[in-house]
Amino acid sequence: MYRVKEIIEPDFGCEGVPEGEEICCEVILEDIETGITRMVKIPDAELYRKCITTGSLTEYTDNVLEKVG
Repeated sequence: MYRVKEIIEPDFGCEGVPEGEEICCEVILEDIETGITRMVKIPDAELYRKCITTGSLTEYTDNVLEKVG
């Protein structure tokens, strides 16, 4: 199980999001048992759809991030 430690949104500057590109955030996950952190890229829309924010408890298996509780 992981706690979302930080969500880093991409900065496209004044150019904006490239057409047809899916916006992905870097999500820093902290293993709640070991304290070890890892970074994964998750589509921004998926984070919103699953209501995953900084501090959320999650599970990450098979490249899928799911909110717990």
